[in-house]
Amino acid sequence: MAVIASVPGRQTMRAEADVRVVRAQTARPMRLTVLGATGSVGTSTLDLVERVPERFEIVALTAQSNARALAALARKHRAKFAVIGDERCLGELREALAGTGIGSAAGEDALVEAAQMPADCVMAAIVGAAGLRPTFAAAARGIRVALANKECLVSAGHVFTAEIKRSGAELLPVDSEHSAAFQALTDADPESIEKIVLTASGGPFRTWTREAIATATPEQALKHPNWSMGSKITIDSATLMNKGLELIEAFHLFPVSVEALDCVVHPQSVVHCLVSYVDGSVLAQLAAPDMRTPIAVALAWPQRMTAPTEKLDLTRLGSLTFEAPDETRFPALRVARAALRRGDTGPAVLNAANEVAVKAFLDRRLKFLEIAALVEETLDAAERQGAICPANCLDDILAIDGHARRLAEDGLSRY
Repeated sequence: MAVIASVPGRQTMRAEADVRVVRAQTARPMRLTVLGATGSVGTSTLDLVERVPERFEIVALTAQSNARALAALARKHRAKFAVIGDERCLGELREALAGTGIGSAAGEDALVEAAQMPADCVMAAIVGAAGLRPTFAAAARGIRVALANKECLVSAGHVFTAEIKRSGAELLPVDSEHSAAFQALTDADPESIEKIVLTASGGPFRTWTREAIATATPEQALKHPNWSMGSKITIDSATLMNKGLELIEAFHLFPVSVEALDCVVHPQSVVHCLVSYVDGSVLAQLAAPDMRTPIAVALAWPQRMTAPTEKLDLTRLGSLTFEAPDETRFPALRVARAALRRGDTGPAVLNAANEVAVKAFLDRRLKFLEIAALVEETLDAAERQGAICPANCLDDILAIDGHARRLAEDGLSRY
């Protein structure tokens, strides 16, 4: 049945949708695999699981290098399989799992193997391009994919959504903004949608001058006012690149044009998305800034499950404020919009260059405002070399990703 309740396709939300309707949960526990179990989304997912263990059966858990934490989670949740991405950590993982009967493995192929194990849902929460192959492998199985990995849509949007359509997988977004849009759009006629507006907190430098922002340190950039996240996404939130990446994701998730996508700065991070309809109605989803809410939506949809998140008290909040983003002080948002308009592999180049630039900033090799500058220079260089081009498969995307990283590293040497 080609009806969309999860993520609307590019043509229609209904008969020509890219994903099937999300089936109601059965009495049997949901078999769940968590890719990226030790990260912020992974641990929040397992926090929810721990509170209602009768509703879930953990199949596999993965992590990149934190073998001790992965082993502890595997033991606690009685996982069948644990995979560490860094092969050098396999000995430590096996030692920590000794006597448990939990299978273990390491490396990229093992991550793919974990994603392919029999499960009802895969939480795809590996950060960065490293999550592409495992998430594609999960999608190929035609199961529910709770998507927290941005790169699948930013770098490989058309290729990934084609795989979702081919396999009949159920795709539910985990980003709070996309989850909010999904909830506000369910069953909507695409012709009735006027605009989708994602919200941004504005990050720690929202009120800073451009001159002050230019001197920002990694420590300052990592102090997000509302959210507790990993370092990469926290820096992206500070530059507003994260909002640009989310606009690209939204383009692939929802049936609207580039021009119908926008963002607004909302410092309280309570309203996560606003959907405007042609009749003048605006539907907004509100929740406390806690990733366990959108994760719970993705795990339980179309039902709801209890989450231990703070309940909104609007009288205590008093007011909700909104302001336009300043693309002069935060040029990364402008650069991301331009990459989306370039199309083809432009967003893949953007994402790869941004990963290089953010790491360089955290390593103190690049200044804060130079993050966006390096990304823009890499996009221009890639276009001159013909590297912004159509992609037909994941291997094409990975080749462009690697090329863009080399271009960014070359550019970095000039700073």
